[in-house]
Amino acid sequence: MAVYVWKGKNRYGDVVRGERVGDTPEDVARALKREQITASSVTPKQRGIRLPFLKRQTVKLKELAIYSRQLSVLIDAQLPIIQSLTILAEQTNNMYFKKVISSVREDVEAGSSLNQAKRKFPKIFDDLYCNLIASGEQSGSLDTMLQRLAEYIERSVKLRGQVRQAMIYPAAIMSFAFLVAIFLLWKVIPIFASIFVDLGAKLPGLTQVVIGLSHFVTNYILFIFLGIIVAVILFRYYRKTPPGRMVTDRISLRLPLMGKLLSKVAISRVVRTLSTLLSGGVSMLEALRITSSTAGNAVIEKSVFDARQQVTEGNSLTDAFRSTGRFPFMMCQMVSVGEATGTLDSLLNKLADFYDDEVSASVGALLSMLEPIMMIFVGGIVGTLILSMYMPIFSLMSQIQ
Repeated sequence: MAVYVWKGKNRYGDVVRGERVGDTPEDVARALKREQITASSVTPKQRGIRLPFLKRQTVKLKELAIYSRQLSVLIDAQLPIIQSLTILAEQTNNMYFKKVISSVREDVEAGSSLNQAKRKFPKIFDDLYCNLIASGEQSGSLDTMLQRLAEYIERSVKLRGQVRQAMIYPAAIMSFAFLVAIFLLWKVIPIFASIFVDLGAKLPGLTQVVIGLSHFVTNYILFIFLGIIVAVILFRYYRKTPPGRMVTDRISLRLPLMGKLLSKVAISRVVRTLSTLLSGGVSMLEALRITSSTAGNAVIEKSVFDARQQVTEGNSLTDAFRSTGRFPFMMCQMVSVGEATGTLDSLLNKLADFYDDEVSASVGALLSMLEPIMMIFVGGIVGTLILSMYMPIFSLMSQIQ
């Protein structure tokens, strides 16, 4: 099948254009006619130069949120689902997402349900997304479910941005300090060391250690950077394995400054996901199963899965959460009230808003604490290197006097 560029008029007389996959131009024209579009021209798309490593095969969460909100608006406006998907496929700039939406539209046109068509792309439409779509199709509230999905994804994007903001700052500062230290040891310290040797100066212990470290960096600079690259690759590979993810996530929850923040983020995701699924009509066990894979932390996800096992045995959700020992007291209390009053989904939604505010406040407090700590850290490294070079100079000056 080839890609064709078409141009024509819709039923309102507006000029429209786009791209469509088909066997022949006639097939494309017939497909457009079924959508009440009269094609005036259908031509093969000119192929450009493609670089495989630049080919984009991802869909950002922000794009998925916009797609969900727009599809909700179109369905609420009583547009047929096939026509709505066609409109969204034509206006997206992500070519990969355009193909995905077109594939979903073709499956729906062939008689498949919307959630079944989306399940073909699990990397874009996960279980949570597809289950809420299925619930919306069964209850006739597809536009409402898409609206909830858009809000859920937008909040997830905001939460992820806050965590990234808290993580990037210390990582950037530490990387900068490391590069400065490597540069000083590689290019600057050897110059001072040669001067001290020529003058026959007596070197203090700190200076000798720094010069020895400089010799090591100068002789093995290439191996140092290769070692760092290999270590990063091995760590990422280990992080992708189930045991490695469990170990690294457990360590991250115990970090002095970041641990509490990451715990709040994971719990916020759990509460938000569970609230969204329950309000969408998904059963408790299915909602807990989906939630156990969306927390973003393997330790918290295992706790949710263990809680689900206890619910299947007949325990209440409150007792199941309490027995894991991983969830805050306030969360367990809110779940208990929600179960008693039958308003679990709404209370969980309010609890998720509370934890989102807690994450925002924690990020601000963390950044205000990290700023002086990072400054002291960078100053300590650079200052130690500079001081080690000036100590022999001070010794020589005192001898001359």
